[in-house]
Amino acid sequence: MLTSDAYGTLAKVLGALRAHDTETIEHLADPRIRSGSWFREEAEEGEAEAEREEPEGERAPSAPARELLKFSTPRDPALLAQFVKLRVIEPENTFWRRGIQACARYVKETGAQQLRVPYDYVTSDDWGPAEFPLGTWLADQRKLHKAGRLDAGRVEQLGRLGMVWSHQDVAFEECLTAARAWAAVHGHLLPPATAVWDGYPVGTWAKNQRYAARAADQVVQRRQTGLAVPSSAGALTEARRAALDEIDPGWCPVWDTGWQRCFRLTQNLLQNGAVLPVVAGKAIVQGDDLWRWVAAQRHGWEQLLPAQQWLLENVLGIEPTEEAERPMKRTQDDMWALNLRAAQQYHAREGHLRVPRKHTEHLEGAAEDTTGPASRQAGAGEPVTVRLGTWLDNVRKRAGRLIERRRADLDALGMRW
Repeated sequence: MLTSDAYGTLAKVLGALRAHDTETIEHLADPRIRSGSWFREEAEEGEAEAEREEPEGERAPSAPARELLKFSTPRDPALLAQFVKLRVIEPENTFWRRGIQACARYVKETGAQQLRVPYDYVTSDDWGPAEFPLGTWLADQRKLHKAGRLDAGRVEQLGRLGMVWSHQDVAFEECLTAARAWAAVHGHLLPPATAVWDGYPVGTWAKNQRYAARAADQVVQRRQTGLAVPSSAGALTEARRAALDEIDPGWCPVWDTGWQRCFRLTQNLLQNGAVLPVVAGKAIVQGDDLWRWVAAQRHGWEQLLPAQQWLLENVLGIEPTEEAERPMKRTQDDMWALNLRAAQQYHAREGHLRVPRKHTEHLEGAAEDTTGPASRQAGAGEPVTVRLGTWLDNVRKRAGRLIERRRADLDALGMRW
């Protein structure tokens, strides 16, 4: 909406244009403040032009403005209209105009769709404007916009140039797009931490979003119980959570993410017409052996949450093992026999028993000799991993308590006590 002063100025401009009074138009476009009439006064008799002094601190029109305002030379009507709009109808300060010019030049030179300009970015010497602090200028506009003090017209003008009002929002949308594409290929939004898609670390990003979602849940719980919430910074907003839920409703489970991923992979397997895997190594999907996972759930049923048990029974058709299916617990002699077998296998292959502290030995078809949660997940006939280096180190520490037969077994392999 134009003010009365602006209407008056516009009327003078239009009248001067109709009268072809170029001197008056140039006079109106001069930004210097005058205390009297807009129109040029005649010099008093005997007063020389050179003796007229300009008020201190006032500036004459810039060189581009002086060139544009030479109405004796044909000019582009669009440029004249824009100039009058900026200088007369909707006056803008010089710094703002330079900022907009720098934005337009940046978009043109870089081909960028958005004004994602580094904070310390300064335009080059051959630009117009030259050496303009575009990065800090844009940061100032964001602060004004956030405080509600940036004019709507300026907001629109920057928006047309691809202004980024929040770098965090842009980064989230970009990663969300990458995560959506990853989920479309893999059938879920539970990527491992190392997952990368189109250059975006979707695995780490999804992990961070889960942390933010749980932080938001804690904020809600504290408020419901009447406790004070020190800060909600870092909590996932409802809009962002809804966007992630739309991709995969189970992207943020209350239990282990690895469990949820195997559950979804098994569910997808069944939905594609397959049956539950019954042999190890025959259903390896995205690096997970689903047979091992299914076996682990059946043997470790008591350790699962009620919700997990319900999902296994009603969605996947998995039931806990019967008592007869559970392996017998091993004795100390069984333990010794298994570790000794690993030592013999290492000695036969390497020709010595100088085993590194962190070395593990894999025994094929030895699962029936093992017990505990890990062995129950494997099942009979499956390979077993023995931490041979650790076992030998522990044996050395209690060498004085070994019976003669066990010590002799290791001496036969060249054991270093």
